[in-house]
Amino acid sequence: MRLVNVRPDRGTALFLAILPFALVILAYVLGSAERLSANPDDKLLPSLVSLGDAIIKVAFTADARTGDYLLWTDTLASLERLFSALAISTAIALLVGVLVGMLPIVRSFLAPFVAMVSMVPPLALLPILFIVMGLGEASKIALITIGITPYLIRDLAMRVEELPREQMIKAQTLGASTWQMALRVVLPQILPRLMDGLRLSLGPAFLFLIAAEAIASDSGLGYRIFLVRRYLAMDVILPYVAWITLLAVAMDFALVRARRFFFPWFGAAK
Repeated sequence: MRLVNVRPDRGTALFLAILPFALVILAYVLGSAERLSANPDDKLLPSLVSLGDAIIKVAFTADARTGDYLLWTDTLASLERLFSALAISTAIALLVGVLVGMLPIVRSFLAPFVAMVSMVPPLALLPILFIVMGLGEASKIALITIGITPYLIRDLAMRVEELPREQMIKAQTLGASTWQMALRVVLPQILPRLMDGLRLSLGPAFLFLIAAEAIASDSGLGYRIFLVRRYLAMDVILPYVAWITLLAVAMDFALVRARRFFFPWFGAAK
């Protein structure tokens, strides 16, 4: 039997899914034990006990100076910036993407510009944003928005262009205006694709968020990571990295569940 035809059962699939995580944890435990046996003061790979103590300190112990629970304060600050940028990006991408995909005149006008902007490295614009917009929240939100909006626009525009032409012709035959075709024909079909596009944008969005917070911020997950790195506090950095990953996974899962709930036909259509 060819490997391409081999499908694991549910138990095997679950085991295979867990195995890479278990191997990474095992490798970390063994590496940490080896380094700590040679140097008990080693900070590069702290023990699991040290990691647990650090998690308790940042998540469940009030900071002596501010009285805040640092992990939750940083998480709230970062998610406010992230959600604001995602909301702005989604609104812009939905409007511009539909127009570019539907209207040839708008496509000729905006498609080359959007394609060019999408090639600009967003992190290279960070100093410019700080100079023009200052070091406040606006520049951080703008960086995330600039980083993911062009991609979302191009993705949605291509999805609109892929819709069967027959649908547009039938809608026009029934007397639909351009506005009605956008609302009744195009929009319902691209909304689930927009949610998939947002899923793929989460990684870059977190990257731009952490970069902006690391350079100029007084709160946030990226700020905390780059603050404690000067002390080589890997027992704080590693839990923060794991927490950021869990947040991204949770958001991805939520988008998948929302798409299945609101657009159950989409999976079957694919």
